[in-house]
Amino acid sequence: MTRKQKLELTWVGKDNRPRLEPRILIEDPAKSYHAAVRVSDGDIFDNVLIHGDNLLALKALEADYAGKVKCVLIDPPYNTGSAFTHYDDGLEHSIWLGLMRDRLEIIRRLLSEDGSLWITIDDNEAHYLKVLCDEIFGRPNFVASAVWQKRYSRENREAIGDAHDYVLIIAKNSARFKSIRNRVPMTDEQAKVYRNPNNDPRGRWRTIPITAQAGHATKEQFYEITTPSGRVYTPSEGRCWGLSRATFERLRSEGRIYFGKDGDSQPNLIRYLSEVEGMVPWTWWPHEEAGHTDEAMKEMHALFGKEDPFPTPKPERLINRILHIATNPGDLVLDSFAGSGTTGAVAHKMGRRWIMVELGDHCTTHVVPRLQQVIDGSDQGGISKTVSWKGGGGFRYFELAPSLLETDKWGRQVISREYDAAMLAQALCKLEGFTYAPSDSVYWQQGHSSETDFLYVTTQTLGPEELSALSEDVGEDRSLLILCAAFRGDADLWPNLTLRKIPNHIRSKCEWGHDDYSLNVANLPMAEPEPAPPRPVQGGLFDGEDGQ
Repeated sequence: MTRKQKLELTWVGKDNRPRLEPRILIEDPAKSYHAAVRVSDGDIFDNVLIHGDNLLALKALEADYAGKVKCVLIDPPYNTGSAFTHYDDGLEHSIWLGLMRDRLEIIRRLLSEDGSLWITIDDNEAHYLKVLCDEIFGRPNFVASAVWQKRYSRENREAIGDAHDYVLIIAKNSARFKSIRNRVPMTDEQAKVYRNPNNDPRGRWRTIPITAQAGHATKEQFYEITTPSGRVYTPSEGRCWGLSRATFERLRSEGRIYFGKDGDSQPNLIRYLSEVEGMVPWTWWPHEEAGHTDEAMKEMHALFGKEDPFPTPKPERLINRILHIATNPGDLVLDSFAGSGTTGAVAHKMGRRWIMVELGDHCTTHVVPRLQQVIDGSDQGGISKTVSWKGGGGFRYFELAPSLLETDKWGRQVISREYDAAMLAQALCKLEGFTYAPSDSVYWQQGHSSETDFLYVTTQTLGPEELSALSEDVGEDRSLLILCAAFRGDADLWPNLTLRKIPNHIRSKCEWGHDDYSLNVANLPMAEPEPAPPRPVQGGLFDGEDGQ
């Protein structure tokens, strides 16, 4: 393979892409929830919980949140076969990859330039998923594959026991991510190397070597160092001092250089435990640091009872570790496979803004009551005590709007009867790439794409007099896209107006009436039938103009 060739993952149906309808979101105030009082100045109330298909929800979020999400954390179905009964392995694998690809492409657009994607996955699809992410994000933006020890006890049922899952970490821009990622707290075990044998009043410390590779060294990094005992040290072959002479002498005067207990060892830098902000994250995440599945199940039992277990939950400590590394308070976190709502619960306790999406009924039966407990401060499980959680904040609950077009009894696509005027204007703004922002004083300013380009939606038929009045009101320096049921007159008479009839104008823009793109083959649309091959022309039969 040449350097210019690109490694790509291939699967059956890879070129089949859904033409997604950008739905609007409709709030259900009865399910939205917020604390009765402010607990702190940092309380966050504009969190978002969406009930509906997560691919359609991601598309719905794209216009408003592109480039604004700091961390996306997803725990997708692992494609173990349970969602693909009666289908062979090759087909289920291809379907899973296609459905994941469609989601990952939108997720990439939602991420900020220093944002990152974290995916929990197991051996069944991890390696294929990694290559898929390389295609979408670019291979240089793959950060790491962390190994999370999800079990601490052995299993004897399998040939080799399953003790871990992976956490794939992919950045929008790996260099930007590296500059903002946070260190993880030091454990008690890691802190044991810091001691205080000389009763230093500055506390526990350890030594750090001060030599370095000499490849790019300057002449200031080559000099002799004389120990208190009189012994002289110079860097060994191919090495240099990692400090200039001036810096070394300053640190020596501050008592920050250690020459061994007898004062004749090679010098090392003293680093105090109080100066250590944390450890650079690495790829081994033992259960002592990131939790385990038994811990997660106990958290579920505490929330929902043992009679209502939630399958394959993730412990709050695992989510806490991810969000600690990838985000800071106030950053926006997205989980489009919300499950039991662990990501939102942990993000809320950590002072992050969050968006979650869940299709199942447990969005209402599990996620909502769990978040209500978090907001009330009554959820003291998980990481609550670690972060001293007292409650506060809130969230808004949204449903995906129905498809904008529906089929009437004559088989025609028409505007859905569930859409009122405001919903229609909002939906068409999203479809046309306009920002929905209805003016309080100018009726035709319902949305805008710039400071001078506006959109107006009406189900009426507009005549020449109305169009002339609109054109005069818009003026020469502005433009207006009008989406109406019909119009009369020559559209060229009003150059600052663009006239389009609905629903004709939008019929071919996307797939209408498709409500479920979930990771289940039962919900997939039927493939378009292949066109029949042309029949051979029979001599003397009429075929075309003259049959010749």
